[in-house]
Amino acid sequence: MLLIFFQLEKVEINNKVLYVEIADSPFERERGLMFRTFLPDSIGMLFIFDSAGIYPFWMKNTYIPLSIAFIDEDFKIIDILDLEPLDERPVFPIKKFKYAIEVNKNWFKRKNIKVGDRVNFKFLRTSR
Repeated sequence: MLLIFFQLEKVEINNKVLYVEIADSPFERERGLMFRTFLPDSIGMLFIFDSAGIYPFWMKNTYIPLSIAFIDEDFKIIDILDLEPLDERPVFPIKKFKYAIEVNKNWFKRKNIKVGDRVNFKFLRTSR
């Protein structure tokens, strides 16, 4: 069995802690969580874009049901959507975002995290 370890960064939302892998290059953002068959409960992936925009997400080769939160430049969640495995239809919010966090499906709901909540990226100097 091959184990690959990723550096994880701490994120807090409403005093709930999540550890995220960072996807901040075009290759990392395109690959995302593809080919994974398991994601621990308090682990996710943070997508960081160079500038705010509307970027599509899809579930090509992604076998885990996910939820995704779209976050604007002020670190406010602007939308949360659920994603089904292998669904290649693009999804995106109607507002511009700079960050997106993918987690196991319903993680945000179970933690009572909703649109309008603020995200604290502990590792970003500009985070609030």
